Amino acid sequence: MRVPGTLRGIRARRHPAPPAAPGPGEVLAETEGLSVRLGAREVLTDVGVRVRAGEVLALVGPNGAGKSTLLSVLAADLPPTAGCVRILGRPVSDWSARELALRRAVLPQSAALSFPFTVEEVVRMGRAPWAAARPEEDEAAVAGAMAATEVTGFAARPFSALSGGERARVALARVLAQRTPLLLLDEPTAALDLRHQELVLRLCRQRALAGDAVVVVLHDLGLAAAYAHRVAVLRAGRVAAGGPPEEVFTGELLSQVYDQPVEVFPHPRTGALLVLPAREDRAPV
Repeated sequence: MRVPGTLRGIRARRHPAPPAAPGPGEVLAETEGLSVRLGAREVLTDVGVRVRAGEVLALVGPNGAGKSTLLSVLAADLPPTAGCVRILGRPVSDWSARELALRRAVLPQSAALSFPFTVEEVVRMGRAPWAAARPEEDEAAVAGAMAATEVTGFAARPFSALSGGERARVALARVLAQRTPLLLLDEPTAALDLRHQELVLRLCRQRALAGDAVVVVLHDLGLAAAYAHRVAVLRAGRVAAGGPPEEVFTGELLSQVYDQPVEVFPHPRTGALLVLPAREDRAPV
């Protein structure tokens, strides 16, 4: 008599139910007392962050501060040495790989493929977790993601034939096509020109406005100030400060964190926060 229930359990594991839409401000991912040791080096120490629906959280800090490591732990791609990591209130170890793929999408720093997939085929890979759940949404999801990242024009081109910036946008389109409530993006603007840097951060804000949560690793403090709802400033594996950029970004703090004089001031026309390295006056040529 237990066989039907057992079969239902097997089907549920193979084809997990899609997650419900998160409520405004709901915590979609969080860490408590998080520490990560890689070899002999402690990369993160006692880190606590919360990622809420409807927000863009920017992780900033100098090279080696632990930003990408923190993102990998939030994605459940890297196990912590100590502390707790939860996705939607449950420890990440409680989720199957398929369940996680329906709840978070991850953009790594670099995208490389060994086979000659076309751009459209790469973007369509983002729909793999939904194969048994919502296949009827595949075409719209793929087309919408490609249009949003402006890669539709070369959909039939091999991914390997693209420039670095074009590959970055295709990789982001794959993440968008996955349609998860949590997006984890590692330096999505690193290879992009000015126009497409702005495009990517606008897309992040749009996803947050739609109710999703976005965590993005950024080196450009100006972009973080302009588009993030909250920032976490990492230094030597710890969170040096966290909160809205207009509260956290001060010249004193950033100068200490980056070991480089930094100026923070309002834009003379709009009042928007500007963050720039302080430079000595150069003698006229």
